[in-house]
Amino acid sequence: MKVLALNASARKDGNSATMLRHAVEGAKAAGAETTLIHLYDLDYKGCTGCCSCKLLGGKSFGRCAMRDELTPVLEQAIDADALLLASPIYFNDVTGQLRSFLERFWFPAITYEKERKPLYPKRINVGLIFTTNAPAGFYTTFYDNMKQTMTWIIGDTEYVDAAETWQFDDYSKYAASMFDVEARKKRREEVFPEDCKKAYEMGKRLVQGE
Repeated sequence: MKVLALNASARKDGNSATMLRHAVEGAKAAGAETTLIHLYDLDYKGCTGCCSCKLLGGKSFGRCAMRDELTPVLEQAIDADALLLASPIYFNDVTGQLRSFLERFWFPAITYEKERKPLYPKRINVGLIFTTNAPAGFYTTFYDNMKQTMTWIIGDTEYVDAAETWQFDDYSKYAASMFDVEARKKRREEVFPEDCKKAYEMGKRLVQGE
């Protein structure tokens, strides 16, 4: 089984990337072949609305017609058996890099036909990882909506998340007095490892099909 993991955080060692690595290790433990890609390493943009992916008889029907560094990643995603996507939450949404990926991954998969049947050749299991500074439960509605959309277009989807995450090595150097640093540190030491375990187990489940 092939698993594609996409880190949509600019930080390769941040909270999102750390949880993603645990999910990848879970997938490997279940016997999967894994590939990890950092989206911020790539030069690409979001959907331009050309609608070539919906042109009947067109050479790009059911595929994004744009050609840039995201093109091979999209093909890998369509060919994968499972996907792991990780992103911090910025202003009530995933990062721009993930949003641009999703626009070009989701839009070619669907048409405006009455049946609304997805075009990709197979269903793909998806695991989503979200991290945020906000309190636990703050973004549950957003997470659920993302899961619903992904399930409809791509395949069975689940998610894990980490809240009130540790952001700075030294909070005193930043304009961040609203945070209880000791509480954040305690959560980093006690709760975040459990969040990583949940990511690991999700990675395993995606491969095992449980």
